Amino acid sequence: MTRQETAELIPFDDVVASYDPALGLEVHVELNTLTKMFCGCPTEFGAEPNSQVCPTCLGMPGSMPVVNGKAVESAIRIGLALNCEIAEWCRFARKNYFYPDMPKNFQTSQYDEPICFEGYMDVEVDGETFRVEIERAHMEEDTGKSLHVGGATGRIHGADYSLVDYNRAGIPLIEIVTKPITGAGAKAPEVARAYVAQLRDLIVALGVSDARMEQGSIRADVNLSLAPKGSGVLGTRTETKNVNSLRSVERAVRYEMSRHAAILGLGDKILQETRHWHEDTGVTTSGREKSDAEDYRYFPEPDLVPVAPSREWVEELRATLPENPTAKRARLQAEWGFSDLEMRDTVGAGALALVEQTIAAGASPQAARKWWLSELARRANDTGFEIDALGVTPEQVAAVQALVDSGRINDKLARQVFDGLLAGEGTPEEIVAARGLEIVSDEGALSTAVDNAIAANPDVADKIRDGKVAAAGALIGAVMKEMRGQADAGRVRELILEKLT
Repeated sequence: MTRQETAELIPFDDVVASYDPALGLEVHVELNTLTKMFCGCPTEFGAEPNSQVCPTCLGMPGSMPVVNGKAVESAIRIGLALNCEIAEWCRFARKNYFYPDMPKNFQTSQYDEPICFEGYMDVEVDGETFRVEIERAHMEEDTGKSLHVGGATGRIHGADYSLVDYNRAGIPLIEIVTKPITGAGAKAPEVARAYVAQLRDLIVALGVSDARMEQGSIRADVNLSLAPKGSGVLGTRTETKNVNSLRSVERAVRYEMSRHAAILGLGDKILQETRHWHEDTGVTTSGREKSDAEDYRYFPEPDLVPVAPSREWVEELRATLPENPTAKRARLQAEWGFSDLEMRDTVGAGALALVEQTIAAGASPQAARKWWLSELARRANDTGFEIDALGVTPEQVAAVQALVDSGRINDKLARQVFDGLLAGEGTPEEIVAARGLEIVSDEGALSTAVDNAIAANPDVADKIRDGKVAAAGALIGAVMKEMRGQADAGRVRELILEKLT
């Protein structure tokens, strides 16, 4: 191992004291069109390997591509939502490089003439607004998927052999590229996460992709460089490829900042390269030396005509855009009665859409926020999942709260219902029945439990008889313990006071 690879990481606070970070994010969005970008093959996720291919997406000689009109429409709507200019005329280009999962040995993409350019998105972190400028959003096709069999890492090094599934080859992609994001300082990791989270929510609102990071339908490449504090220059960047969770976007930026600082502290230079993110260890490792644009030998795609969206069509598509994210947050905050801190925490946890959908399913705003930001956020953090990848739906959360509101369970029992939901035991109603969680309201059973608690705690009973009603809490706790938390606490209190006052 080189001394760069063994260099001790610099503590994050020391990094931001000495260096200014610059971010760049390249987000690939897999569109939900029914067919691929340049052929009629279906795009269904999870099909049998190599069952959704044809001569065009396999790059067979003589096959001719045709542009997917729905993909062009989706690209324009994404660009408009990101405040981009929409090109009056643009064309595709061939990006030449060899990968085994690129059956044509080139990728049909866009280079110097993208369909969308010069946009921006404002994101908020801890009450501070950062403007992320968008350099371009362009159309291209996805690659196939390689599976490396054998070895310990799942990567090609050390594998016994590799398999390639070309089902994904040719699926429409929109690549959204930011300009360098500077001035974030210590908040750079959080800004990166907030941008990708807000972009994902926007993509879902547009209806152009399901944007499921765990399935790879939206994934981010994270560029990072450091420069001496106050220098006003950009350092040499590295690009961490295919980061597939919001949590990992933040962690990758934080790790690369500390790694860059360690190398610069040795007096060494940063190598411009791609790097791989390892979710299990939270580190990056070297991939390949990064190519510049000229290395790809771009040239105009000769088999496709230029795309020239009319201004009338662009304006028609503008009218279909969803509500601006910033305006929507302000509206929802007012409707829900959230404080600034409550709304900030909801957005920061990536739970805004989940809370909104839970409220739409019948829960109150405070109840929806309570479950997503406490119970479910804790479980997501413990397991390393994104909160929306836990497997619990907004409709299920609303159903759990409905059981609480009806008095059939309490908050403590509701947590056991969530255990059952995460274990796949059925609906909230089925879990309550199967686990026997319903609150006991039977007068006879409650009265007997109260009598037992009074008999076991005579000193507490005497205090209540003497008028110290607050002492009833101890007896209520004893009854709840005897009845495994399933007693109607309100009725238990009434019975205690009836018997002792």
